[in-house]
Amino acid sequence: MTPVATQTCAPAIIPEPATLTLRTEIVFGAGEIAQLGHLAHRCGGNRVLIVTDPGIVRAGHVQRAEDILLDCGLAVARYDRVVENPTTSVVDQCVALARSHQADLLVGLGGGSSIDTAKGCNFLLTGGGRMEDYWGRGKATRPMLPLIAVPTTAGTGSECQSYALISQEATHAKMACGDPKAAPRVAILDPELTRTQPRAVAAATGLDALSHAVESAVTTARNPFSQLFSREAFRRCSRSFLGVLADSDDIDALGDMLLAAAFAGLAIENSMLGAAHAAANPLTARFGIMHGQAVAMMLPHVVRFNSQIDNACRIYAELATDACLVPADTDPISAAESLAAFLESTLRAADGAVSLADLGVYELPLESLAEEAARQWTARFNPRPVAIDDFIDIYRQVSAPA
Repeated sequence: MTPVATQTCAPAIIPEPATLTLRTEIVFGAGEIAQLGHLAHRCGGNRVLIVTDPGIVRAGHVQRAEDILLDCGLAVARYDRVVENPTTSVVDQCVALARSHQADLLVGLGGGSSIDTAKGCNFLLTGGGRMEDYWGRGKATRPMLPLIAVPTTAGTGSECQSYALISQEATHAKMACGDPKAAPRVAILDPELTRTQPRAVAAATGLDALSHAVESAVTTARNPFSQLFSREAFRRCSRSFLGVLADSDDIDALGDMLLAAAFAGLAIENSMLGAAHAAANPLTARFGIMHGQAVAMMLPHVVRFNSQIDNACRIYAELATDACLVPADTDPISAAESLAAFLESTLRAADGAVSLADLGVYELPLESLAEEAARQWTARFNPRPVAIDDFIDIYRQVSAPA
């Protein structure tokens, strides 16, 4: 008898125990905004407050949402003064309107800022106090109103997260305020709503989603579930992001990006973020650099920094292989460098700046920036320990043109 050849396989790695809790029902598909009234009724809503921004009003999405809700017999009001990087005063204004309307359901319609503002409003409307009282995790002591998130951009993934990022009015420090009760009850992912986003917005938010996918994949808090979401988010971003920038009517690519942003949001919910976000937040606070631009600019340098440890390097190599950036047999160090190079080329293709000098920032207070970055909550989840001196080196690398 001819012996049968057998393949020698590496021993299976038994993952650490992990728990996956999906708090948000996801409704995906072109035209699914039409279900908004039905879903609001199912969530028990009668008096709805739509939280949005002026651009979404101009695009006609708010009127459409209001018409759908009114046709279902719901009372509707709108707060439409959300700004990018919403502040505590924006949340306070939203709460005042929600109280006067006696809202029993919130709809966050727009980008991550609108959804985060709706979450911030929910904290204060149901629990009282100030936004600072909820800085951190699990500080909401009372039930919260049902929230339906309807993203019109593919970026933050806030529609699938229990955290709101709200900036302090005076310091511009970003406060991550999270509680399981704050997660949207439902997220409606309708790619038709993202057709109206300007190219610059699609670029900035897409870079954010791409960064979330890469950074959440390697954090110390990662688990098998978060990595599934991270890898699928990166696979979809890598194949569709530039397509969206080239053709804003490509409904398949738009849908890919919406799913990618949501999956990356689910990954963050289960794994957190790392040093790229820690380094980006002070740049946004001090120089007004858009979050997507800031984190995408820092990420290639953080990838190279983290690649010096085996576990992170291996995961980066898996991402590069998943996206067909390199052949499957490429050594991990080379594959990780290919990933970093891909991130840089994507940033350029999205008309993003690859250095602070390109943004007109020439004088960099390295020490204080690095100290602030090291204090950021996400820094503690970076796979490679990152100290103030490490942040100084990373800032130096991104300060001058490549």
